[in-house]
Amino acid sequence: MHTLTVAAPSHNYPIFIGQNLLAGLAGHIRPYIGKKAAVITNETVAPLYLAAVQTALDELGTEHFAVILPDGEQFKNWQSLNHIYDKLLENRAERGTTLIALGGGVIGDTVGFAAATYQRGAPFIQIPTTLLSQVDSSVGGKTAINHPLGKNMIGAFYQPQAVFADLDVLSTLPPREFAAGMAEVVKYGVLGDAEFLDWLEGNMAGLMAQQPDLLAQAVYHCCKMKAEIVAADETERGIRAWLNLGHTFGHAIEAEMGYGVWLHGEAVAAGMVLACRLAEQEGRLKAADTARIAALLQQAGLPAEPPHFPFERWIEHMRHDKKVSDGVMRFVGLDKLGRANITAVGDMEILRRVLQPYLPA
Repeated sequence: MHTLTVAAPSHNYPIFIGQNLLAGLAGHIRPYIGKKAAVITNETVAPLYLAAVQTALDELGTEHFAVILPDGEQFKNWQSLNHIYDKLLENRAERGTTLIALGGGVIGDTVGFAAATYQRGAPFIQIPTTLLSQVDSSVGGKTAINHPLGKNMIGAFYQPQAVFADLDVLSTLPPREFAAGMAEVVKYGVLGDAEFLDWLEGNMAGLMAQQPDLLAQAVYHCCKMKAEIVAADETERGIRAWLNLGHTFGHAIEAEMGYGVWLHGEAVAAGMVLACRLAEQEGRLKAADTARIAALLQQAGLPAEPPHFPFERWIEHMRHDKKVSDGVMRFVGLDKLGRANITAVGDMEILRRVLQPYLPA
């Protein structure tokens, strides 16, 4: 088992990465759990892993109850959040009741926001069950729900007490979900580590085959990079925005197609290619660089092109992005592969040239 510490300004907390963590969860979770807990998961994950968490809580003598939500990005909304509040109140959850997020990014984000707002702040623990959530969304304290006009527009920065990433659970992921998580893995190489990008190119086949040593190395490396970024910029005033590489374009894809039609990682993959094309327009990348990233994403079973929809729809969605400042759209761009930047784009013609191959005839 590997352990990392996120030294966030609000508080430090550990990330545990390894195999068979759920089987020994009671011993690992003991220092981070209160006398009462709510295990919040979804209809897909509950039959697989809820019993293991409940068994651990029973071993610790922790009173607990479960909340089971429907599965899917389309349920990352007010209705799900209110359902959590309802169950917390019905079960007389107190400010010290620990909320346990057992699931992927949707569960982690929603439960985290519930914890941030229930009685003005309850402790919570992340047990991510997807590759995407293990390498990215479970770490760093970004919590949110979606609004019909924009993804993650309602939320809070609120750090967990601990993160437990059991690599064994990834074996039950559908191939499409596993591939979606790999988009976030590639993102870390593109935005901040050219050597890691080289390593991914040499090991992508083994990663997609879920070779345990390679998978552990990739998850650890991504979590380490994110922990360092969060420690330097917890509330995204500077370099933490780099973690949104591909997300401005990607969120537009998700909003236009309908949440859940394109998986988040699929949209981010296509968005990264568009971010590379934007860097090409700025003279920072060459077409060969963009082709290199597109090829790596395709090797991971991910789309390298976005769906086609009108330019005006792209702009409408992207104007709702959280990085918009004084009415000017800002994108996570690239100085070169392995080093991100923040690019302000006021000239719509630049974006039109980036998107032109994907606009309806």
